[in-house]
Amino acid sequence: MSGGAKIPFNIIDTALSSLKNSQSFINSGMDIATKTALDLVESFNDEEDINSMEKVMLEFAAMDRSLNNYIRAFEETVNQVKREKPEIIPDLENLVQEKLTTIENKNSDSDLKSNEKYVYFMDQLKEMKKQFRQISDNDDETIEQIDEDIAVTRSQMNFICPITQMEMRRPVRNKVCGHTYEEEAIVEIIQSRKQRKKKVRCPKMGCSHDDVKRSDLVPDEALKRVIDSQNK
Repeated sequence: MSGGAKIPFNIIDTALSSLKNSQSFINSGMDIATKTALDLVESFNDEEDINSMEKVMLEFAAMDRSLNNYIRAFEETVNQVKREKPEIIPDLENLVQEKLTTIENKNSDSDLKSNEKYVYFMDQLKEMKKQFRQISDNDDETIEQIDEDIAVTRSQMNFICPITQMEMRRPVRNKVCGHTYEEEAIVEIIQSRKQRKKKVRCPKMGCSHDDVKRSDLVPDEALKRVIDSQNK
């Protein structure tokens, strides 16, 4: 066929775009699973119920990996065909499957636990357990004793933003150094410094991290719940 095969790349690109949109449903599912797990911890539910949400997150991570693998195989195959411009239209389905098999052969169980949303889930779950499970085994204690324990816990917790020096309302955690700030305050600093093409040092005293990016910030849902709980 003169000039190469006429492959409808516009249709292929549309199909690829639809596949990528499917990722939003997986992300939403992982967000819901995370909130559900935090609800379970806050309500002092059985450990088995909480662990079941981790299994759900791993299932979502597996779906996310499978989708990403297919998208990658699809994109690499299409790009290869575009470069080679074959005279005969190739069997794209078989080519994609071959590429997909090669990619999947490199998968490992550790891939799932390195999923960004799974990592966030485990981090938040750990924080919630630390804060809300402290009195879970105190069923035989008096109300006064429990109140005293809570009072001590509160006095030891620091909910103050290092920037505003006020209690945080929407805390965000820096994935790089682990410190938390009031979202509006740190974003304002990042934007201001960006306009002057300067880096942002972590506002937490003693922290050596000197390049805080907005993409490094994630909502600290666990901390926010603890703060809200105390202010009720």
